[in-house]
Amino acid sequence: MLLPRQKTPDLKLPTLSHGDFDLSAEATERGVILCFYRGLHCPICATYLAELQKQTPAFAERGVSTLAISSDGRERAQAMADKIGADALRIAYDLPLDLARDWGLYISTSRGKTSIGIEEPALFSEPGLFMVTPQQTLYYGAVQTMPFSRPHFSELVGALDFAIKNDYPARGEYTGEI
Repeated sequence: MLLPRQKTPDLKLPTLSHGDFDLSAEATERGVILCFYRGLHCPICATYLAELQKQTPAFAERGVSTLAISSDGRERAQAMADKIGADALRIAYDLPLDLARDWGLYISTSRGKTSIGIEEPALFSEPGLFMVTPQQTLYYGAVQTMPFSRPHFSELVGALDFAIKNDYPARGEYTGEI
C-alpha cells in the first residue's frame, strides 16, 4: 500500500509525443497528476481523460503536470489520444502490470468486447489517480476496483487551490498503533 508523505515507486514509461517519462526527473513546482486508466476499450476512460485534457492547463497554472497511463501498446494509446484530442495531456503506454501492482492498482481479466466493440486485453489495470510531489512522495491517491465513479478533476483543481493557500499537508500518513 502506498502511504502519503512516503516515496512512491519509480515510474519510467514511453509517451506518445513527449519522449520518455521519468517520475524521478519530472521537474515541476508542485508535482504531477498520474491518471492510470484501463485502456482504449473503456468508454468511461475516454470521457474521463477528455476531462483531464480539458483541466490540464488549470493544473499547469498551479505548477502541476499531468500524465495518463495505461498498459495498452503504442497503437491503442495513440487511438485513445486521437479519440480525446489530447494535445496538452501526455499519454504514456506499455505500463507493466507488475508495476501497476506496485502502485496498488487492481488487475482485471478480459471479458471480451466492450460496449463500444473493442476487445479488452487479456489483463489490464483498473483506474488509479495520484498526485506525486516533486520529491516523489505521495500527496493524494485514489484507487478503484471498477471503472465507475471516479474523482472529478475540477474538484481536484479546487482542492489543490485550498492546499496551496493553506499549506495543507498530505493526509493518511499515520501507521502507528490504533
